[in-house]
This record gives sequence, C-alpha cells and structure tokens, in this order.
Amino acid sequence: MKIRIGTFNLYQFVKPPYSWYTKKEKFNPIQWEEKTSWIKKQINKMDCDIIGLQEVFSSKALKELVQELGFNYFKTVDIANTSKKNPKVYISTTVAIASKYPITKLHTVKPNFKSLKKHDFYDTFSFSRIPIKASITLPNNQDLLVYVAHLKSNRDNEFEYVFNASHTLEDKKEQVNKALKEGFSNSLKQRLCEASSLFFNIKKTIDTPTIFLCDLNDKEFSITIDALTNEKYHDENSLEDLHLLDANNLFEKEVYNPHPEATEEERTPTSYFVGKGNVLDYIFVSKHFDKNEKEHISKVSSYEIFNEHLENNHDGSLLQSDHAQVVCELIFNEKNQ
Repeated sequence: MKIRIGTFNLYQFVKPPYSWYTKKEKFNPIQWEEKTSWIKKQINKMDCDIIGLQEVFSSKALKELVQELGFNYFKTVDIANTSKKNPKVYISTTVAIASKYPITKLHTVKPNFKSLKKHDFYDTFSFSRIPIKASITLPNNQDLLVYVAHLKSNRDNEFEYVFNASHTLEDKKEQVNKALKEGFSNSLKQRLCEASSLFFNIKKTIDTPTIFLCDLNDKEFSITIDALTNEKYHDENSLEDLHLLDANNLFEKEVYNPHPEATEEERTPTSYFVGKGNVLDYIFVSKHFDKNEKEHISKVSSYEIFNEHLENNHDGSLLQSDHAQVVCELIFNEKNQ
C-alpha cells in the first residue's frame, strides 16, 4: 500500500464578497472562479490522499471544493475571525485538513508553559494559527497522527538570523538567545514558542506514526526546525535526538552517471522574497517512516515540489499561490499492507 500526503498554502482563500484584512482586498466572481479552478487542477496534479491546507478563510467553500475531488473527510479546529467594524473583512486565518480516509479524532494542541518561560515569553500566549492534530485510519488499519500547522511569519522590519549546514545547534542558540533577550524579533520568539509547544505535544504520542505538514515560515537549517524536531534543543544532556525527520532527507534520489566532482543539488525553493528563494513548506515524519530504523513500517518513495507557477513569477499570483506545493509518497512494508 502507498499513500501520498501534501501541504498546500492556498494564499488568501477568501470567497467573495468577503475581503482579507482590508475592504479592498477581495476577489470578484470571475477571479474567484479562476482561483478555485487552478486550486482544483493543482490538487489533482498532487494526487494526494491527505492534504494540509494553510491560509484558509472560507472553510465552508474549501470543504465543498475538496469534496468534489474525493476528499470525503475535512476538518478545521478554528474559525477565521472578521472585523468588528466590518463583518465582511477577515482579520485572521486558519488551517485545514482534507483526507480520503476517515478522520477518527481531533486532538487539542495546547501551549507548553515551560517553553514560554524558556523563551522569555511572559505575555498572554496563543498560536498565531491553531494547529490541527488528527487521527486518521488507513485502509490497512494503520493509525496515523497528522498535524497541520502554519507558524508565525516574520515581520519585514525585524531581523532574524539565517543559518546554513555549517552552523551547530550551539551556534544557533547562542546567536538567537541574544536576539530574543534584546527584543530584536518578537515574531521569532512567537514562532519558537509555537514550535516548542508542538514538539512537546508530539513527544507525548511519538510511539504512533506521525506526519507533520506545515508552512513553517522559516528557512532550511533554521533554529525553528530544531525547536520542532530536536530533543537536544530542549535538553542538551539528552541522549535522544530527533523526534521528527525531514521527509526530503529520507528520499534517496537516483543519480545516473554521477560526476566525481558533483556537489549536492540545492533544495528547490517553495517561496520567494525579494527575488530570493527559500524553503518554507515542509513535510516531517516520525522514525516509523525511516527505512534505516529497525521498526519502520514504511519508507519515503518520493518527495515532489509543484512549483511551475513560480518559475516565471516568483511572487506568485493571488489567482494561484505564492507557495509551491510539497508532496511526499509513502510505501508501506509488506507486513503493514
């Protein structure tokens, strides 16, 4: 048995006559038809069984859209709020999950107060977008826990460190802790609190195969990824390491006629800012999907980026999306069929 899972930032999914953030920001009926037609085509290309969706304002319209495409199970855990001054202007967004297999239970993800204290967060805390944690039962009777998240975005005027593969966890923590204590980036502080809270929630049920679909709003090698996945970020003396693994790193791409001096190919960006590509959208999986683990139940057989719409227009289009879509395919072991 195989399943395909994906993550899709829809980019202002707001059905007219509603607007997003300001009264003038809205689609007319023709534009809405064009946007929803493109989303349907893209979802069909992705060919997924389970999709995590971000930037969902009009959840009822999205439920109807995905049900047309065979996703009989659809859930949100929050409602997008509208302005008190104008009830047709949305001021917040949500995430959603669509599945072709039964969503048997939704679980609450609560803030972790030790994490808030660790990151010097003493104000009232709430997730910028409440994450989804859903139990899904596959046709082979395998239960999965699937998270959908959209973490706090960076404000354009705030400084955030950019790391690469050469930076150690200690390097990152040293630089970021200074930034947080001196108030350089409240957005980063919020994001780390969100990621850390999710880490501890995942840790409670890590014996169950887990998939995490997200717009992380942070880059490859970021400390946000450590806060979400790495036990040593939270306890440097721990003998454990990663609770979640980047599915991209578990997919072994076939190399034909490799050149002896060839270097590793750069990762395909999923979003652009001022012309620079970044990887912001991820699929993380628990060790149950790592074929090198003795007790694995499945392996990552592909990892695909659907980015054609960004190749000629890096900024994306409101009638499409400003993010690429990410899809991971999982093939289950014979005994788990």
